[in-house]
Formats: sequence, C-alpha cells, structure tokens
Amino acid sequence: MILARGLGTRMRKADASAHLASEQSAAADTGLKAMIPIGRPFLDYVLSELADSGFTDVCLVIGPEHQKVRDHYEREVIPTRIKIQFAIQELPLGTANAVLAAEEFAGDDTFAVLNSDNYYPALALDALHELNEPAIVGFDRDAMVRLGNVPPERTVRFGSLDIDEGGYLRRILVAPAKAMLPEGTWTYSSMNCFLFTRKIFDACRVVRLSARGEYELPQAVHLAIERRWMRFKVVKVSAAVLDLSTRADISRVAEYLEGKEVRL
Repeated sequence: MILARGLGTRMRKADASAHLASEQSAAADTGLKAMIPIGRPFLDYVLSELADSGFTDVCLVIGPEHQKVRDHYEREVIPTRIKIQFAIQELPLGTANAVLAAEEFAGDDTFAVLNSDNYYPALALDALHELNEPAIVGFDRDAMVRLGNVPPERTVRFGSLDIDEGGYLRRILVAPAKAMLPEGTWTYSSMNCFLFTRKIFDACRVVRLSARGEYELPQAVHLAIERRWMRFKVVKVSAAVLDLSTRADISRVAEYLEGKEVRL
C-alpha cells in the first residue's frame, strides 16, 4: 500500500536554487511527488524495488484528481512483475484515513505501507516481505545523513523510535528523548515503512484528529499498541533512504538513481 495522496506543500514551494528541467518544474508545481520525472516517474523506481523484494500486488492510494497516475500505469506502462490497483482517498484527511481508503485491497493478509516520496533500501523491503508479524522499520539517523540525501536539519521532522528491551516499539516520538542520546548509541527514525495486520484498520477508524487537523498513522499505531491490538517489531536498518520532499531534492535523488534499472 503506497500513500500518494499528499498535497506536496513543500514540493510546490518555489526554490530559485533548484535547477530543474521544465517537465520537472511543471510536475513539482502539482505537488504530486510520485510522478516527478527522473528519467521516468520517481514512483517507477519505488515499484521496481518492491518487485525485486518479492512483492507482487500494490495498491496506490491517490486522490480523485490524480488521473495522471492511473493513466501512466494503465496506458503508458503496463507492469508485468507487479499488479497495481488503485484506492481513492476523497479528501486529504491524513495518512490513517489514507490507509482506510485501501482496506478492501488488504483482505486478510499482512500488508506493507510506504510513502510514495521515499525510495527505501532493499534491506528494509526484504525484511518486511519475510516477516509475518507487525513491524516498523527504524532507519539509523546517522546513516540516512551520511549515505543518502537527507540533511541533518531535516531529521528533526522524522519521528524517533522508543524501543523496548525486546526490540518492540513503545512509541514514535516527535523528537528523541535525552535518555535515547547517550554517547555511542544510535537513534532510529520512522520513515513510515510498516507491516500491518487488519487490526490497524480498527485503530485508524477511531483515532482522533491530530493538532494538525489530520487522522495520522503514527497516532493510530500508538492506539493499537495501547489497546494491545498489535505489537510492532522494530527492524533496524543502516542504509540510505532517498527523500523527495522539496525541489532541491530532485537533482540529488537523480544522482543516486542514475543508471538504476527499472523493471516493472
């Protein structure tokens, strides 16, 4: 399940320092980050990596105005390694609401949930494909800065994982607690890379609006933990995550993906 309904507010913001091709600038103006052209739409790379990890069925959660996404995968490119379905989130009411929009797709299976504007490493996707219990991937914050395109100041936007002694998630913190930052230890961040069972839908249905006025998936995860509906194994990964949030990211992400084979 790939969440591609966001408004792309940061991507739409003008940035004179970002030197983009005309088609990249036009795509950035729409805020639809998944379709930013990097030789081909960014989402093609994400889907190819999922297929490499053994995933065979994907649901793209989009808005009713995102016909361009449907046209690309139904007319322009016909995937053979992966089946693509679509779910419509009528209004941009948050990530928990987006997950609910694709409930029919999930059936009774476990299912992964990813962002459409992140290119996740194979290590993370392979682990989710092999697991049979709910999980969240924790990305080593230092590795993301050192190996990927994430600047240090951006990491404060990513939730820090509070992990118990058994390796399970307690909470996703807005910022790391002081107790999590002793010298010589690592901080692991959430990049919305999950494995769920159907119980997450119960949490998404009853989670309250956040301070931002959205139904947010991290809060639904907290609710599922508090009510003992699910435990989330933390999969620790030290690898680059490419983050396509702003216009300035496009050229850096293009550098990392140059020469990357895409097979859909």
